[in-house]
Amino acid sequence: MSANGLGFTLSDEHKMIQKAARDFAEKEIKPIAAEFDESGDFPMETIKKMGEMGFMGIEVPEEYGGAGMDTLSYVLALEEICKADASHGTIMSVNNSLFNYAFLNYGTEEQKQKYMVPVAKGEKIGAYSLTEPMSGSDAGTMLSRAVREGDEYIINGRKSWVTGGPVADYILLYTMTEPEKKHRGVTAFIIDAEQPGFIRAKKEPKMGIRASATSELVFEDYRCPVENRLGEEGEGFKLAMTVLDAGRIGVASQALGIAEAAYEASVAYAKERESFGKKIGQFQGVGFQLADMKTRIEASRLLIYQSAFAKERYKDTGERYTLEAAMAKLFASETANFCANAAVQIHGGMGYSKELPIEKYYRDAKITEIYEGTSEILRMVISRLETGLR
Repeated sequence: MSANGLGFTLSDEHKMIQKAARDFAEKEIKPIAAEFDESGDFPMETIKKMGEMGFMGIEVPEEYGGAGMDTLSYVLALEEICKADASHGTIMSVNNSLFNYAFLNYGTEEQKQKYMVPVAKGEKIGAYSLTEPMSGSDAGTMLSRAVREGDEYIINGRKSWVTGGPVADYILLYTMTEPEKKHRGVTAFIIDAEQPGFIRAKKEPKMGIRASATSELVFEDYRCPVENRLGEEGEGFKLAMTVLDAGRIGVASQALGIAEAAYEASVAYAKERESFGKKIGQFQGVGFQLADMKTRIEASRLLIYQSAFAKERYKDTGERYTLEAAMAKLFASETANFCANAAVQIHGGMGYSKELPIEKYYRDAKITEIYEGTSEILRMVISRLETGLR
């Protein structure tokens, strides 16, 4: 990939995965998106097919069951999937960035083989569990506990808002081992959902991304072997934040896909719908909205590509890309909401009807401003990194 001013030229490999994702999304996902949005069921069959296509482990090396491609490939593929359905994209993003990426950076060889390989192949579903009913952005207040007894940890507590919670085979759990140390007392564990003491609790009745299936998880004297600890005791918060940098690039790409879908539908409608003897796209009230949508989409794309390049540099230099990921996620998520809102307005009554996917874009877009770092938290991250003030 080469950069020239503000223009980018995709390599043949990047174009290949972009086209493969677009074709798959059009053929396999788009026709069923409304059905699964309505039911809220997890689209397991399609996700398995995505695994076979390599979409569930794009950056995972081929020897571990992945596609062995770079971050830009992941961004391009995820964008296309999300244009068809953000729920499928959410599942893809969690498995790639929040689950697989953690193993690539912190997992032992045995852990990678046992847990990452089947998730990268799409044979198993992975999940990420940090949030609790009373602990969100402030992870130091979590109430769940892991107490070591010999070669095991006894885990108790309740986690919330776990994407894939109702179906996940393996969960990357963050919980307290030394609560007096606040966030420095958080440790990460690999949870096998088949073991006793693991309970799938309330499924969330969400406004959007409904097919991604989100639930609470309960642990009642769950026995986790020491060998299933990811990283060292007390490293969980650092691990979670490192993984969230990657996750925010995924959410930004998801938001871009939603924004593009809303924009493309609006352009088509503006060229087709007539009012007062003109196409509605000829009126400045509509035309200016389309112009703003397009401009924000392209600005989002540049920020996302920049964050993808920064993530690739991290592999060589170890230099964190927190700032780039935060800016991309903040701007792209607000762009998705701006575009979805404008699309509803441009479509008028039809934008409010379930006959078209416009209202779905509107519902799906909102979560991108909330999960994996709210817009407020991201503004704090960016300002603190730039000023050094806390």
